[in-house]
Amino acid sequence: MSQPNDMSLPNDLDALWMPFTANRQFKQAPRLLVAAEGMYYTSHDGRQVLDGAAGLWCVNAGHGRRPIVEAIRRQAGELDYAPPFQMGHPKAFELASRLARLLPGDLDHVFFANSGSESVDTALKIALAYHRQRGEAARTRLIGRERGYHGVGFGGISVGGIGANRKQFGPLLGGVDHLPHTHDHTHQAFSRGQPAAGAHLADELEHLVALHDASTIAAVIVEPMAGSTGVLIPPVGYLERLRELCTRYGILLIFDEVITGFGRLGAGFAAERFGVQPDLLTMAKAVSNGAVPMGAVAVRKGLFDSFMTGPDSMIELFHGYTYSAHPLACAAALATLDLYRDEDLFARAAGLSPYWEDAVHGLKGHRHVIDLRNLGLVAGIELEPRPGAPGKRGYEAFLGCYEKGVLIRVTGDILALSPPLIIQTDQIDRLFGTVAEVLSGID
Repeated sequence: MSQPNDMSLPNDLDALWMPFTANRQFKQAPRLLVAAEGMYYTSHDGRQVLDGAAGLWCVNAGHGRRPIVEAIRRQAGELDYAPPFQMGHPKAFELASRLARLLPGDLDHVFFANSGSESVDTALKIALAYHRQRGEAARTRLIGRERGYHGVGFGGISVGGIGANRKQFGPLLGGVDHLPHTHDHTHQAFSRGQPAAGAHLADELEHLVALHDASTIAAVIVEPMAGSTGVLIPPVGYLERLRELCTRYGILLIFDEVITGFGRLGAGFAAERFGVQPDLLTMAKAVSNGAVPMGAVAVRKGLFDSFMTGPDSMIELFHGYTYSAHPLACAAALATLDLYRDEDLFARAAGLSPYWEDAVHGLKGHRHVIDLRNLGLVAGIELEPRPGAPGKRGYEAFLGCYEKGVLIRVTGDILALSPPLIIQTDQIDRLFGTVAEVLSGID
C-alpha cells in the first residue's frame, strides 16, 4: 500500500482500473503512449506509431497542433474556470455561435456537456422535457437501435444496443425499445460506400408505433453511421425514411454524431452528408480535437423556443454540469474549428475518400476477410471468427499492427480504421499494407 503524501514511489500499474480493457492481460504487457505529434504517437519504448484511429475517433486535425496547444495555455493563464450556472464567460457564447453557423439547417442552439455520454443523456432529457412542455407528457418512450453505441450513461446504455455494454447493469431505464440494426451480410457485403439494400429496415419503426402507439414515443436516437459496433454504413434511403416516419408521428429524431461529426464522413456532419435534418444532434470528441474533454447537444430553433415561455426569471431546463462550457475546452474547440476552416480539412477528407475506398477494398479476397465497409475516412474490416474463440483473431490483428507501428481499433473480430484527416496517401498505403501483412501471419 502506498504511503500518504509519498511522491517518490515508482510508477505502478496496479492502482488504475482501466476502462473497456482486460486489465490483467494489459498489465502483463502494457502498451503506453508517451507523446504524439501529427500522425504519430511515440510509445514508451521509443517507437513511432502511425495513428490509424484518430486516438479514439477524436483527433481529426492530428496530434500536438500548436494553435490548440497555445490556445489552451493562454486560457489557463487568463481564466481557468468559470461557473456555468447563472454565470457565463465570453468563449462559451462565441463557441456556441460558431457551432450554430457550422451546423446544418436550423440547429441553432447549443447546450454544452463534457463527453459523448453526457451529450446523449442531455439530448434524451431535452426530448422528454420538450414533450412535457408541450402538454404531451405521455411521450416518454425512447427508441434506440440494435448494435447502437450511445456512451455509458444509464440513458445511453439503455437506448444503446450492444449486449456486452448492458448485461452487467440490470434492467436499466424502462420504456425503451430498439429498431433492428442495418447490416445484412447477405445483401450488403463488400459494398462501396452506402449499401443499396436495406432502406426498408427503417419501416420497423412503424411496427413499434403500432405496438406502443405514437402518443407514447418521445424520440428515436441513432448513429447516422454506427462506429463503435464495427462500422455499419446506413443503406441508401434509410435515414431519409426514418426522418419521414418520425415527422409523421411527431417523434423527435436524434442523431448521435459523436463519431461522425467534424469531417469524418467528408462533411461537417453526417446530417449534412446525407441531407437529413435531425431535431437534436449530439457531438463530442473532434469538437476539441480530443485535447480537452467536451460534448454538446444542438437543438432546432422551434424546439428551443418551446422552452422559452413563462416568467423571464424561471429556469427553463433543470439540467447541467459543473464543467459545461469549461473555459479550457472552449478555447481548445475554437482553435480546433479554426484549423478545420483554415486547412479545409472536411473537404480534404472528401477528396481523399476515393483513394481510401480503393485501399479498403484492396483487402477483398485476403485471408480471413469476410466483409469490407467504408464511408468517408472510415473503414470496417470484418474477419471470420476463429471457431470456438470469437474475438481472438481480431485482438491478435490489433496487437500485430501495434507491434509493427500502426494503431487501429478492434471490436470483436472487426477492425476499425478512422485516421486523422491530415493523413497522406503514402500513410494510407502503409496503414492497409500493415493490416494485410499482419492478417497473412495470423492463424
